[in-house]
Amino acid sequence: MKRSKGEFELKKEYDFSKGIRGRFYRPTKVSTTLRIDDDILIFFKKLASEKKLPYQTLMNVVLRDYTQHH
Repeated sequence: MKRSKGEFELKKEYDFSKGIRGRFYRPTKVSTTLRIDDDILIFFKKLASEKKLPYQTLMNVVLRDYTQHH
């Protein structure tokens, strides 16, 4: 049977043994207000400046690491 444009057939099995979990997952960013102590903000801004990253990105990385290990 000839397939028309846009149709496809699924295989009975697929090999995902070399797949990478979450490879194309990109979490959505949410704008929020957060109250943190001055010294914490200064610390992250200084560290972010040294690493040439936006401080919010650095804070997100640190929080993500914490959530994945606890």
